[in-house]
Amino acid sequence: MSFKDNKYKAVTLNDVALSAGVSVITASRALRTPDIVSEKVRIRVEKAVSDLGYRPNQAARALASSTTSTIGVLIPSVTNLVFSEVMRGIYDAVEDTPNQVQLGNTRYTNRKEEELLRVFAAQRPMGLIVSGIDHSETARGLLSSFSCPVVQIMDIGPDPIDMMIGFDHREGGRAAVRHLLAKGYRRIGFIGARMDPRAQRRLDGYSDILQAEGLYDENLILTAPQPSSVVRGSEMFVDFLERAPDADAVFFNNDDMALGALFECQRRRIRVPQDFGIMGYNDLDYAAASAPTISTIRTLRYEMGRRAVEMVIAASQGARPDPAVVDVGYELKARQSTDRQP
Repeated sequence: MSFKDNKYKAVTLNDVALSAGVSVITASRALRTPDIVSEKVRIRVEKAVSDLGYRPNQAARALASSTTSTIGVLIPSVTNLVFSEVMRGIYDAVEDTPNQVQLGNTRYTNRKEEELLRVFAAQRPMGLIVSGIDHSETARGLLSSFSCPVVQIMDIGPDPIDMMIGFDHREGGRAAVRHLLAKGYRRIGFIGARMDPRAQRRLDGYSDILQAEGLYDENLILTAPQPSSVVRGSEMFVDFLERAPDADAVFFNNDDMALGALFECQRRRIRVPQDFGIMGYNDLDYAAASAPTISTIRTLRYEMGRRAVEMVIAASQGARPDPAVVDVGYELKARQSTDRQP
């Protein structure tokens, strides 16, 4: 019976060595340090690996060394389009490396984040990438206990656990409101769903500017705990107009909500931007494809994911990045939805 006759039989390094006609030690060297074996031997071992479908046992490697080649990644959502770009950057960065990605979804809960961190700790990853900086005391203690590089992404703050790459959400909120004021809008609202700490900082930035201008009105703020969506943006915009019919613009927590409001304006024949200004956040693809196009704050999500992996790999090789905290900034994308002459 050949190795492939039993699909449930785990192929071992001993099987590879037997097929290639070499010792187990030589097979191991051919896979780990191919430069020290002859090309003829390397080719035979690689053919055996391919023929047999051999995959290295990462758990065994972890026991034999201090870590695996896995980079653990914790994000709060696998359905939120914001994080799809982050993950694209992460996977692109590991494409030509021996590293692998293991993904965990915290679902915006501290309990799930703590649970997944314990799982990762037992697996001895070579690095960890975790979204956000607002961890529970327990999660922060777990993160500090890891003996591998840790990179916090999507935000920046004064007290990194190890390394950090992100941007200032509060300043992004300020920039959005400054833009609306410069375009002549004065009764500016804020609409947001699922107000996680990053969303709250955007709201804080909104409040900073309007309070400084003497234009702050808490009746112009509408938030909800449910996840954001295009439909929820439309529904909340309807509620907002009922409570603030004199409003002339809204800064939305994200582009989903902004697009829903734009659709509602079109149903009601509210002219955008002449009668009403709409400002989003994140710059998802459809913000530049809608009609009119949506002004927004562009966040560099792909770059944060890619560079986080680069930071992990560099630090694991003894070349810890300097600075260890990287502010990638944001970009104000002024488009048609706010292009009203002041």
